[in-house]
Amino acid sequence: MAGGPRWWRRRGEGLLGAGLAALLCALHVQAACRDTTVMQELLKEGFHRDLLVRAELGVGEDAGRCAVAARTRLPPGIYVDPYELMSLQQQNLTKAVLTPDVIDVEAPEYLATDLLVLLYMKPDPRCSRCFRATLPVHGRYHRPAEESEEVLVVLKSPEVLICCCDSRLLAECWKPAEVEAPCSGKTGGPCQWYSITHKPVYEETTLQVPVGFRQHSSLVCVVTLLATVLCSSLILAAVCRYGHLSLAAASE
Repeated sequence: MAGGPRWWRRRGEGLLGAGLAALLCALHVQAACRDTTVMQELLKEGFHRDLLVRAELGVGEDAGRCAVAARTRLPPGIYVDPYELMSLQQQNLTKAVLTPDVIDVEAPEYLATDLLVLLYMKPDPRCSRCFRATLPVHGRYHRPAEESEEVLVVLKSPEVLICCCDSRLLAECWKPAEVEAPCSGKTGGPCQWYSITHKPVYEETTLQVPVGFRQHSSLVCVVTLLATVLCSSLILAAVCRYGHLSLAAASE
């Protein structure tokens, strides 16, 4: 019976030591896993804009050797021109992967689908833990509205991904992400991307797209028809009046 209290005391000391170790470990992980700050904004005006994404990483590892990307889903009201993107990638101005890669740039908003974009980010020389990227986006035509002269297209905050193929990963901070894309600058196969917990400066960004009034549809159709008939008549009259001159010149 004399050893009973001593055994309980040793057990209590062991539990206290384990609790302190777990607390120190949690504090260490919390210090290393600081929140990443993400901000996105639309530059320029009108239908043709630039989507700017900036991220300040809060992880403790050296992120300069890692590939950082922003994964965002564009709604049907916004699209990326794949030919324009190809030209920019050839000039090494931007790099992105589109899903799907075949995009109908002429489709209106109500016939289009969402677009998943993986946008590779470049280090910001003004900040050691900052990355940024710019992507040209374009607004689609929408159906005429009843009362408003514009509609709002909402862009959600992007997901920040990191791929450190040559450095140690902090598994406590990052969650594995399913991304079938290689790290930027890597020639081998796809490597493991991780999703970083981040804190967006703004939860969403909006694009204002001008639209017409639905009650003006009949007027627009009539004016368009009259303009088409007038232009066709002028072209036909010019052909009838000067067509013989062109034939004579061609015979000579």
